[in-house]
Amino acid sequence: MARPTKYQKAYAEQARKLCMLGYTDAQLADFFEVSEATINTWKKEHPEFLESVKKGKDLVDAEIVDSLYQRAMGYVAPDIDIRVIDNQIVKTQIKKHYPPDTAAAIFWLKNRQKKDWRDKIDHAIEGANGGPVEVVNYTAADYAAAQAAMEEKLKGLD
Repeated sequence: MARPTKYQKAYAEQARKLCMLGYTDAQLADFFEVSEATINTWKKEHPEFLESVKKGKDLVDAEIVDSLYQRAMGYVAPDIDIRVIDNQIVKTQIKKHYPPDTAAAIFWLKNRQKKDWRDKIDHAIEGANGGPVEVVNYTAADYAAAQAAMEEKLKGLD
């Protein structure tokens, strides 16, 4: 007889909120004091739990994607300029420009356009006119004959 599940309906909403804080399945398991396998079982047996986990992760992932995009493209954000003028603290609302971040742009491109931006370089070996490479297995006698022919050609250069 299987033991009763520890799952409760309230766990779905808790999981969604935890996933919005960046929790992984392993961290959810730790929070609910169960194994990661149990978390996976709950996702299979309780559709509302699976949906809550997905929604929580998708929402925070979308925010991070947006933030990365903003960093890669550059953006303008409100800020406060604080200065001391005539012994008075003066706060002024300003718009601060943040220039594009090259590292964020490269990261974005490496993930979105892998073919064009990945670090890996394909080294292809091609034969004549882009065809296959011809492999010839020379014997020791073939090398000796080639060496003798070369020496014969060199004699004529003296």
